[in-house]
Parts: sequence; structure tokens; C-alpha cells
Amino acid sequence: MNIKIAFFLKIIRKSNRKSYLCEIINPYTYCMEELTTIKELISRGEVTQAIEQLNRLLESNFPQKDTAYYLRGNAYRKQGNWQQALNNYQYAMDINPESPAREARRMVIDILNFYNKDMYNQ
Repeated sequence: MNIKIAFFLKIIRKSNRKSYLCEIINPYTYCMEELTTIKELISRGEVTQAIEQLNRLLESNFPQKDTAYYLRGNAYRKQGNWQQALNNYQYAMDINPESPAREARRMVIDILNFYNKDMYNQ
């Protein structure tokens, strides 16, 4: 058995993470699978778990940080944490100006402006 493969298998057994080898060998595919899982968590309403996974991804050196910030913004928006949602959308736009976070941020600002107008009219 190749020494590198044996080393990775030893790390996998110690870390108890099934996707660790995929993360090392093909980080792009690993990221796509991880982001797909996080999208499903957000759509099911499990936003706390999604935010925890996104925090872990953002601390690592992974290539799609703009998408992770966008998803974390979506998770915070779903929680009703508007400020964190806006901050994460802005981080995504700073990395990738063409990110879907641009439209999401605009919609959150429109929602907040609408809420504020109603409060003043009562």
C-alpha cells in the first residue's frame, strides 16, 4: 500500500470523518457536496446547524467563500437576524460582485424599509 494512502487512511480513522479523503483529493467536489448539504439544511429550517457548518467552512481555506457567505446570509435571514444577513451578503459581494447576494441584500433592505415605514405610520 502506498505510504501516502496509508497515512490518509490513518488520519480518517482518527478524525472519524468520512469525507476527509475527498476533501484532500478533490476540494472542489467536496465543497460542492458540502454546500448542497447546507442548502438542504437551510431549506428544512435547520439554520443553526447550517450556520455552524458554514462557520467551519469559512475558517478553512476553501475556494467558494462567496457562496458560503451568501448561504450564511440566507440562514441568518431565515432566523430573522437582519443585520447578520446584510453583513454576510456584503462579504459575498466583496469577494464576487456578481454574486446572488447582491439581489438578496437589496431585497432585505427593501423589507426593512417597508417595516420601518409601517412603524412610523401607526
